[in-house]
Amino acid sequence: MKKLLSILVLIGTLFSSSVYAQTRIALISQVKGSSASTDIAIQKYLQSKGYQVEVLDQSVSPNNLKNTDLVIISSTVASKNMQSGWRQLPVPLMTWENDYLDDLAMTGKRINTDFGEVEKERYLWLVNAPHPLSAHLPAGTRNVYKAQAPMSWGKPGLGATIIATIYGQPEKVAIWGYEKGATMDYESLAPAKRLMFFLNNDTFTNLSDDGLKLFDASIQWLINK
Repeated sequence: MKKLLSILVLIGTLFSSSVYAQTRIALISQVKGSSASTDIAIQKYLQSKGYQVEVLDQSVSPNNLKNTDLVIISSTVASKNMQSGWRQLPVPLMTWENDYLDDLAMTGKRINTDFGEVEKERYLWLVNAPHPLSAHLPAGTRNVYKAQAPMSWGKPGLGATIIATIYGQPEKVAIWGYEKGATMDYESLAPAKRLMFFLNNDTFTNLSDDGLKLFDASIQWLINK
Protein backbone atom coordinates (compact mmCIF):
# COMPACT_ATOMS: atom_id res chain seq x y z
CA MET A 1 0.00 0.00 0.00
CA LYS A 2 2.83 2.39 0.93
CA LYS A 3 4.57 1.58 -2.33
CA LEU A 4 1.39 2.35 -4.31
CA LEU A 5 0.98 5.68 -2.51
CA SER A 6 4.60 6.56 -3.26
CA ILE A 7 4.06 5.81 -6.94
CA LEU A 8 0.90 7.93 -7.01
CA VAL A 9 2.69 10.84 -5.33
CA LEU A 10 5.56 10.54 -7.84
CA ILE A 11 3.14 10.52 -10.78
CA GLY A 12 1.37 13.57 -9.36
CA THR A 13 4.66 15.39 -8.91
CA LEU A 14 5.80 14.60 -12.44
CA PHE A 15 2.42 15.70 -13.84
CA SER A 16 2.56 18.98 -11.92
CA SER A 17 6.11 19.64 -13.07
CA SER A 18 5.06 18.98 -16.67
CA VAL A 19 2.16 21.42 -16.38
CA TYR A 20 4.37 24.12 -14.89
CA ALA A 21 7.04 23.59 -17.54
CA GLN A 22 4.43 24.23 -20.20
CA THR A 23 3.33 27.47 -18.52
CA ARG A 24 4.92 30.49 -20.19
CA ILE A 25 5.11 33.68 -18.15
CA ALA A 26 6.01 37.14 -19.43
CA LEU A 27 7.41 39.33 -16.62
CA ILE A 28 7.19 42.99 -17.61
CA SER A 29 9.98 45.04 -16.04
CA GLN A 30 11.99 48.20 -16.44
CA VAL A 31 15.03 46.18 -17.41
CA LYS A 32 17.47 49.07 -17.07
CA GLY A 33 15.90 50.40 -13.89
CA SER A 34 17.46 50.47 -10.43
CA SER A 35 15.25 47.63 -9.17
CA ALA A 36 15.62 45.30 -12.15
CA SER A 37 17.61 42.83 -10.04
CA THR A 38 14.49 42.11 -7.98
CA ASP A 39 12.60 41.14 -11.13
CA ILE A 40 15.46 38.81 -12.05
CA ALA A 41 15.12 37.24 -8.59
CA ILE A 42 11.41 36.72 -9.28
CA GLN A 43 12.25 35.15 -12.64
CA LYS A 44 14.73 32.76 -11.05
CA TYR A 45 12.29 31.86 -8.27
CA LEU A 46 9.53 31.02 -10.74
CA GLN A 47 11.96 29.09 -12.92
CA SER A 48 12.94 27.05 -9.85
CA LYS A 49 9.25 26.10 -9.63
CA GLY A 50 9.36 24.83 -13.21
CA TYR A 51 7.78 27.76 -15.06
CA GLN A 52 9.13 29.22 -18.28
CA VAL A 53 9.71 32.91 -17.54
CA GLU A 54 10.87 35.64 -19.91
CA VAL A 55 11.65 39.15 -18.64
CA LEU A 56 10.49 41.79 -21.11
CA ASP A 57 11.02 45.53 -21.02
CA GLN A 58 8.15 47.91 -20.27
CA SER A 59 8.35 49.15 -23.86
CA VAL A 60 6.96 45.86 -25.22
CA SER A 61 3.55 45.98 -26.85
CA PRO A 62 0.98 43.48 -25.54
CA ASN A 63 0.12 42.83 -29.18
CA ASN A 64 3.57 41.29 -29.65
CA LEU A 65 3.19 38.65 -26.94
CA LYS A 66 3.05 35.16 -28.42
CA ASN A 67 2.16 31.89 -26.70
CA THR A 68 1.95 33.56 -23.29
CA ASP A 69 -0.10 31.95 -20.51
CA LEU A 70 0.39 34.63 -17.85
CA VAL A 71 1.56 38.25 -17.74
CA ILE A 72 3.12 39.75 -14.60
CA ILE A 73 3.57 43.53 -14.54
CA SER A 74 6.16 44.47 -11.94
CA SER A 75 6.02 47.78 -10.09
CA THR A 76 9.48 48.57 -11.48
CA VAL A 77 7.78 49.76 -14.67
CA ALA A 78 7.04 53.45 -15.24
CA SER A 79 3.32 53.35 -15.94
CA LYS A 80 3.51 56.39 -18.23
CA ASN A 81 5.86 54.43 -20.50
CA MET A 82 3.63 51.38 -20.85
CA GLN A 83 2.13 50.63 -24.25
CA SER A 84 -1.65 50.63 -24.62
CA GLY A 85 -3.66 47.43 -24.78
CA TRP A 86 -2.85 45.74 -21.47
CA ARG A 87 -6.35 46.36 -20.11
CA GLN A 88 -7.94 44.44 -23.00
CA LEU A 89 -5.37 41.61 -23.11
CA PRO A 90 -7.27 38.27 -23.02
CA VAL A 91 -4.52 36.64 -20.95
CA PRO A 92 -4.41 36.25 -17.14
CA LEU A 93 -2.53 39.19 -15.61
CA MET A 94 -0.98 39.88 -12.21
CA THR A 95 0.49 43.17 -11.00
CA TRP A 96 1.72 45.03 -7.94
CA GLU A 97 2.13 48.37 -9.71
CA ASN A 98 -0.56 50.30 -7.84
CA ASP A 99 -0.14 53.35 -10.08
CA TYR A 100 -1.23 51.26 -13.08
CA LEU A 101 -4.34 49.72 -11.52
CA ASP A 102 -6.64 52.41 -12.91
CA ASP A 103 -5.21 51.92 -16.41
CA LEU A 104 -6.11 48.25 -16.10
CA ALA A 105 -9.63 49.22 -14.89
CA MET A 106 -8.92 47.28 -11.69
CA THR A 107 -9.59 50.37 -9.53
CA GLY A 108 -10.73 53.96 -9.85
CA LYS A 109 -8.38 56.83 -10.69
CA ARG A 110 -7.88 58.67 -7.39
CA ILE A 111 -4.40 58.26 -5.91
CA ASN A 112 -4.37 57.53 -2.16
CA THR A 113 -8.12 56.86 -2.36
CA ASP A 114 -8.50 54.17 -5.02
CA PHE A 115 -4.88 52.99 -4.94
CA GLY A 116 -1.61 53.74 -3.22
CA GLU A 117 1.00 52.28 -0.88
CA VAL A 118 1.84 52.19 2.80
CA GLU A 119 5.45 52.91 3.69
CA LYS A 120 6.06 50.41 6.47
CA GLU A 121 4.10 47.25 7.21
CA ARG A 122 4.65 43.54 7.54
CA TYR A 123 1.16 42.17 8.34
CA LEU A 124 -1.93 41.46 6.28
CA TRP A 125 -5.42 40.60 7.47
CA LEU A 126 -6.50 37.45 5.64
CA VAL A 127 -10.28 37.60 5.20
CA ASN A 128 -11.11 34.81 2.76
CA ALA A 129 -9.38 31.69 4.02
CA PRO A 130 -11.57 29.19 2.12
CA HIS A 131 -10.50 30.61 -1.25
CA PRO A 132 -7.57 28.98 -3.10
CA LEU A 133 -5.81 32.36 -3.24
CA SER A 134 -5.45 32.19 0.54
CA ALA A 135 -2.96 29.30 0.17
CA HIS A 136 -4.79 27.25 2.86
CA LEU A 137 -3.62 29.72 5.51
CA PRO A 138 -5.98 30.40 8.43
CA ALA A 139 -7.93 33.65 8.49
CA GLY A 140 -6.65 36.54 10.57
CA THR A 141 -3.31 38.28 10.94
CA ARG A 142 -0.54 36.97 8.71
CA ASN A 143 3.08 38.06 8.81
CA VAL A 144 3.97 38.29 5.12
CA TYR A 145 7.26 40.25 5.24
CA LYS A 146 10.39 39.35 7.17
CA ALA A 147 10.84 43.05 8.02
CA GLN A 148 8.70 46.15 7.64
CA ALA A 149 8.59 47.41 4.07
CA PRO A 150 6.28 49.20 1.62
CA MET A 151 3.05 47.51 0.50
CA SER A 152 0.86 48.35 -2.47
CA TRP A 153 -2.94 48.42 -2.14
CA GLY A 154 -6.08 49.30 -4.04
CA LYS A 155 -9.84 49.62 -3.75
CA PRO A 156 -11.24 47.09 -6.23
CA GLY A 157 -14.51 47.07 -8.13
CA LEU A 158 -17.64 45.23 -7.03
CA GLY A 159 -16.80 42.02 -8.89
CA ALA A 160 -13.55 41.42 -7.00
CA THR A 161 -12.79 38.46 -4.77
CA ILE A 162 -11.04 40.08 -1.80
CA ILE A 163 -8.43 37.91 -0.09
CA ALA A 164 -6.46 40.20 2.25
CA THR A 165 -6.28 43.79 3.42
CA ILE A 166 -3.54 45.88 5.01
CA TYR A 167 -3.54 45.12 8.73
CA GLY A 168 -5.69 47.63 10.60
CA GLN A 169 -6.79 49.32 7.37
CA PRO A 170 -9.61 47.22 5.89
CA GLU A 171 -10.37 49.79 3.18
CA LYS A 172 -6.91 49.11 1.66
CA VAL A 173 -7.05 45.78 -0.16
CA ALA A 174 -3.70 44.05 -0.59
CA ILE A 175 -4.69 40.91 -2.52
CA TRP A 176 -7.72 40.51 -4.72
CA GLY A 177 -8.68 38.76 -7.93
CA TYR A 178 -11.17 39.13 -10.75
CA GLU A 179 -12.48 36.04 -12.46
CA LYS A 180 -12.82 36.25 -16.23
CA GLY A 181 -16.00 38.21 -16.97
CA ALA A 182 -16.19 39.78 -13.50
CA THR A 183 -17.05 43.47 -13.22
CA MET A 184 -14.00 45.60 -12.49
CA ASP A 185 -14.09 49.41 -12.33
CA TYR A 186 -15.73 51.68 -14.91
CA GLU A 187 -18.14 48.77 -15.51
CA SER A 188 -15.33 47.03 -17.39
CA LEU A 189 -15.46 43.24 -17.59
CA ALA A 190 -12.26 41.31 -16.95
CA PRO A 191 -11.13 39.84 -20.32
CA ALA A 192 -9.27 37.13 -18.36
CA LYS A 193 -8.29 36.63 -14.74
CA ARG A 194 -6.76 39.67 -13.07
CA LEU A 195 -4.93 39.79 -9.75
CA MET A 196 -3.39 42.46 -7.55
CA PHE A 197 -0.63 41.48 -5.12
CA PHE A 198 0.81 43.72 -2.41
CA LEU A 199 4.50 43.81 -3.37
CA ASN A 200 6.61 46.89 -4.01
CA ASN A 201 9.68 47.39 -6.21
CA ASP A 202 12.23 45.63 -4.01
CA THR A 203 10.16 43.59 -1.57
CA PHE A 204 9.88 40.18 -3.21
CA THR A 205 13.04 38.94 -1.48
CA ASN A 206 11.58 40.19 1.82
CA LEU A 207 8.59 37.83 1.66
CA SER A 208 8.16 35.52 4.64
CA ASP A 209 7.17 31.87 4.29
CA ASP A 210 3.50 32.86 4.41
CA GLY A 211 4.12 35.64 1.90
CA LEU A 212 5.69 33.16 -0.52
CA LYS A 213 2.79 30.77 -0.05
CA LEU A 214 0.36 33.53 -1.01
CA PHE A 215 2.53 34.43 -4.01
CA ASP A 216 2.62 30.80 -5.17
CA ALA A 217 -1.14 30.47 -4.71
CA SER A 218 -1.65 33.58 -6.83
CA ILE A 219 0.34 32.15 -9.71
CA GLN A 220 -1.45 28.81 -9.52
CA TRP A 221 -4.90 30.45 -9.41
CA LEU A 222 -4.10 32.57 -12.46
CA ILE A 223 -2.95 29.67 -14.62
CA ASN A 224 -5.71 27.27 -13.58
CA LYS A 225 -8.46 27.17 -16.17
